[in-house]
Amino acid sequence: MYGGSPDGVWAAPGRVNLIGEHTDYNDGFALPIALPQTTLVAARARDDGRLRLHSAQGDGRITELPVAALAPGAATGWTRYPAGVVWALAESGHPVGGADLYFDSTVPTGAGLSSSAALECAVAVAYDELYGLRLPGPALARIAQRAENAFAGVPCGIMDQMASVCCTTEAALHLDARSPQHHRQVPFDLRGQGLGLLVIDTRVAHDLGDGAYAALRAGCERAAALLGLPALRELPAGELPQALRDLPEALAPLVRHVVTENARVEEAVSRLRAGDAAALGPILTAGHASLRDDYRISCPETDLAVTAALGAGALGARMTGGGFGGSVIALLEAGRESEVGASVTAAFDAAGHRPPRLFAVAPAAGARRMHPRTPTTPAPAPASRAPFPRRTP
Repeated sequence: MYGGSPDGVWAAPGRVNLIGEHTDYNDGFALPIALPQTTLVAARARDDGRLRLHSAQGDGRITELPVAALAPGAATGWTRYPAGVVWALAESGHPVGGADLYFDSTVPTGAGLSSSAALECAVAVAYDELYGLRLPGPALARIAQRAENAFAGVPCGIMDQMASVCCTTEAALHLDARSPQHHRQVPFDLRGQGLGLLVIDTRVAHDLGDGAYAALRAGCERAAALLGLPALRELPAGELPQALRDLPEALAPLVRHVVTENARVEEAVSRLRAGDAAALGPILTAGHASLRDDYRISCPETDLAVTAALGAGALGARMTGGGFGGSVIALLEAGRESEVGASVTAAFDAAGHRPPRLFAVAPAAGARRMHPRTPTTPAPAPASRAPFPRRTP
């Protein structure tokens, strides 16, 4: 595509959030894992200040942008996310220049699995090495979050980016959104405890940039201000009943979800540290009920997926991600993935929905370098070279 070899290849994963939804922008807690599905970027630094972007899932074109002219609104579509990371790095005072970037991804888009964060974090770790920045993982996650907030226009918290950068295999990331640098790894050995985790992509696409997500965040911030708190994370569970009586009717359910969801995260962490991952099941199901009834961001397809999975014997199930569609996760006994998946598919067929996409997952590694060549000694370009090969999902 660019007439030469990359300086390196980097990968960043999508994520599944076990519990702790819509808590990060309230300074709360979350418990995500990284997915085996990743976004890859083959990257080569340029010395002329030009940023060139191409995606194997795109329209076949190369988008070219001058780094010096990057600003919110300068890029459109999917290119907002990688361009936003370069802009955020430069805005933060880091000495970065141009690059040729070639993307390929197995993270489903629109499925609530943080494909945008995977795209951002792949660029962040690539640029960190290409330009010798040596930034720690939480700092890279902050850069990626700023790209999504200020450049792409989505007011997300930091959970997605932290999961993509900092997760490890066979562990869940216990995230304190107020102090992400103090995150902890919690053992989550699914196979060792005879369990499996099934992702059910309902194929109802969601767009967090359409205003609904921003309205939820604004509602939480207004509620915190009315209660005299810097963030809803500060509201003790014991004071929740009185707070609900004091708040406007429209805001009370949002506050109830955030406070009870933070408690569910802490309970889940306690269960995992005790080696009882199966006990997450009821916690997941309770989390879905809260998202459905209090936060009101579920939809018929996600509700049906949860009901069908539980009816087929799943230990617990819930919607994961920002809401308004996307995916459901089901915790189940190992070996029952096909059975539960078949039941969900049959339920979707009976309801007239498109068949869901199903895949089993386990906690995977966060963002990392894949290609062994060092960025300071790129190989000479061959006389002719095929485009960077596509990965098989």
